[in-house]
Amino acid sequence: MPRRVLLHNTALMSLRLIPALALSLALHSGLFLPDLVKRLSAAPPRPALQASLRLPAKPDADPLLKNTIDGEETPPALVPVPPVTTQGKPKAVAKREEQAAQRKLSQHLFYPPEAIARGLEGEVRLILRLAADGSVDGVSIAASSGYPVLDNAAIKAAYAMGKLTGAISRELILPVIFRLQ
Repeated sequence: MPRRVLLHNTALMSLRLIPALALSLALHSGLFLPDLVKRLSAAPPRPALQASLRLPAKPDADPLLKNTIDGEETPPALVPVPPVTTQGKPKAVAKREEQAAQRKLSQHLFYPPEAIARGLEGEVRLILRLAADGSVDGVSIAASSGYPVLDNAAIKAAYAMGKLTGAISRELILPVIFRLQ
């Protein structure tokens, strides 16, 4: 008898689960059905764009560019330009001024602690503009090191130099190298 009761209870449970299963399917299909209808009724994809190149039509009016090949005009004669030394003075004088500026700059240059901690190295090229008395009138960066902290340290050192005595030039390009050892 207990076996018969067990089979009867199982059949009853199956009969109760069928409506629950049907209701679950109906609810879930209701959620997914609108999306499925949208996908099926969507317009077919557009064909890929095709492009082709055409040569422009020949203009009937005068061309904007002047034809110098077939023309009767002769080009002006080329005059060779003599090599110019740095700002009109011998290279040796410019080199001496640069070395003097480097020595003076090295007295005021310091390696920023932040750059040391981060292991930053680089080379900054400064343009120094000098007044008539040799004092530093302005400093700008010609080539950055890539690190603002090193660039700013080089600029501060250039302004701290004060005066370059005996400088003839009004502008100097000065490399400042930061290397960790």
